[in-house]
Amino acid sequence: MLIFATIAATYQTGQASALQITTRSLTLVAGASDGGSKIGGVVNHLFTFTPGTSGQTIGSIQFLYCTTASVTACTTPSGLVTTSATLFSQSGATGFTLVNTTNGAPYITRTASAITGTPALSYQLNTITNPTVTAQTFYVRITIFTAASLGGTATDTGSVAAATTNQIILTGTMPESLIFCAGATVSTTSGIPDCTTATSGAVSFNQLFSPTDTATATSQMAASTNATNGYVITVNGVTLTSGSNTIPAMTSATTGVRGTGQFGMNLKLNTTATSTPAVGTEVAATPNGTDLRGQAFTGYNTADTFKFVSGDPVAKSDNTVAGPTNAQIFTASYIVNVAGNQASGTYTTTLTYICTATY
Repeated sequence: MLIFATIAATYQTGQASALQITTRSLTLVAGASDGGSKIGGVVNHLFTFTPGTSGQTIGSIQFLYCTTASVTACTTPSGLVTTSATLFSQSGATGFTLVNTTNGAPYITRTASAITGTPALSYQLNTITNPTVTAQTFYVRITIFTAASLGGTATDTGSVAAATTNQIILTGTMPESLIFCAGATVSTTSGIPDCTTATSGAVSFNQLFSPTDTATATSQMAASTNATNGYVITVNGVTLTSGSNTIPAMTSATTGVRGTGQFGMNLKLNTTATSTPAVGTEVAATPNGTDLRGQAFTGYNTADTFKFVSGDPVAKSDNTVAGPTNAQIFTASYIVNVAGNQASGTYTTTLTYICTATY
């Protein structure tokens, strides 16, 4: 939408007895709902100008709307309405009231008094209906009178030009959106989680499995959606397996116990009570219940407590209430504890995270 348009003009009025008004312009200012240069829009007209005669007496100023700038007969632009105009502001020479009874020829009037020097004058007339002819240039002939109500002598004069035009109406559509990715790491770009930075999903544990220590690993995922009811992320897969040998999954949320077969995960920053160094990171950015709603789900949302059940929800965008959310990065922390008789071998699992949005 075009909000305003300003065009200054330097048209001579041809009145030999009058001095030229200088530095003059008409700015089409946006109205309550219409852009300033909208064809037929109800807008505001701001006049600024400087008198040519220093110290003159001013009693009234006329704004005569015409289709031409010359002093020949004035034809009011088609569709122009000034009879609803109001005087919104005045400066430089004040004390005026508006007379708008004649369409296309409003004027402001006061008890005549002299100005000091040649001050910059400014008057804004509100709720004027622009001409309705497409892309029309129209002119306003400004004339200063020495007495009230267009009486006395016409002194300084000058014309300004303005133009109406088509508005630019931009239209765009935001579709249903779900951005989700998982990998060993997901980074940010300009502080925003960026799925184009997601690395391979191949992740190795930090050490060999041992009945005397806890092995750890991490992966990351990022999600955002505009879904009204937000998203749910589930983990899907099987426990770590080597041939026919497996490491028992932690089917209920519990702490790690060294020397006991355990495979589990959470989405929290854990402590050295689980491992050294501590594994994991809190969701980033921190959920705030408004534009950041993603958080770890029950069973996976307590530090140093781990669980793994295929199909479980591990995260939801339901902080405060389920709903849309900007992007956040979750860090999944995995632990493995093994019993002393755990069979040797290379243990692997393929986990698939699924993010489901409900619109």
